[in-house]
Amino acid sequence: MSETIENRLKNLGVTLPVAAAPAGSYVPYAQSGKLVFTAGQLPIKDGKLAATGLLGRDLETAAGQEAAKQCAINVLAQAKAAIGDLSRISRLVKITVFVASAPNFTEQHLVANGASDFLVEVLGEAGRHARSAVGVAVLPLNASVEIEAVIEVE
Repeated sequence: MSETIENRLKNLGVTLPVAAAPAGSYVPYAQSGKLVFTAGQLPIKDGKLAATGLLGRDLETAAGQEAAKQCAINVLAQAKAAIGDLSRISRLVKITVFVASAPNFTEQHLVANGASDFLVEVLGEAGRHARSAVGVAVLPLNASVEIEAVIEVE
């Protein structure tokens, strides 16, 4: 494919932010061999949380999908910080999507599609990944979604 990941992001109107610094006693990413593991990324946009609260109580599925997309953008920002050039991504292996959910909310998989669809759009076939979508009672800072990723690099 002649179109670069950076060009696809630009065409989608997405500018990667500076990768977020850790908010605790951990590193933002770790590399082992050809695999890069990102720490969980929250839906932070312009320095603040873009979505807070529980899906199914405070937010509807569509808002959760947008939050998941923002988390995916932040995953790519961490990947760029880790490897320097996104063209080094050979495959997105897996993402885990944590969705802060009201007890009766059962659309975690649909929320996760906000990230999955975006990552495939940006990375092409290399963006097709395994995934877990997990409902949780609460996330750090009252975030609505958090995503971690495993990325294979060249």
